Amino acid sequence: MTIRHTTPADYGRIQEIYAYAREQMRQAGNPSQWGHNRPSGETLLQDIQNGQSHVLEEKGQICGVFTFIIGEDPTYRIIEQGQWLNAAPYGTLHRIAANGAGKGIFRECLAYCLARIPNIRIDTHRDNAAMRHLLEKHGFRKCGVIYVEDGSPRIAYQKCL
Repeated sequence: MTIRHTTPADYGRIQEIYAYAREQMRQAGNPSQWGHNRPSGETLLQDIQNGQSHVLEEKGQICGVFTFIIGEDPTYRIIEQGQWLNAAPYGTLHRIAANGAGKGIFRECLAYCLARIPNIRIDTHRDNAAMRHLLEKHGFRKCGVIYVEDGSPRIAYQKCL
């Protein structure tokens, strides 16, 4: 599996992957985290333009996508019902999705991110049992609750080496 920066030519394919992920989330009892249209096309294009969107490829086919941002995430400034593990510089993993065909997408994504900075933060909806399981399986610790731009709560996790 290889990871590379997303290009504008990948836009249609990553939209398909996000649509698949939204449907999987709905079927798993998590219909509101991404609803019917998140992440928005505008957000995805901005991630690509900023060089923060990445795709995972297997046998030349895109099977996953994620956004990785090194630096402060404004939504992580305030954390309730807990605290971050440390205040060291960190990377934030956002908008990870897969097409269901690839195996080990999260593992590959995490290895890629940790190779760039050994301190990773991520958040997810309380109803996203699959992601919460993956995070705990890969050594992330639940740190508390943060609130995303629309004001809805998310469970915040951190992993540091």
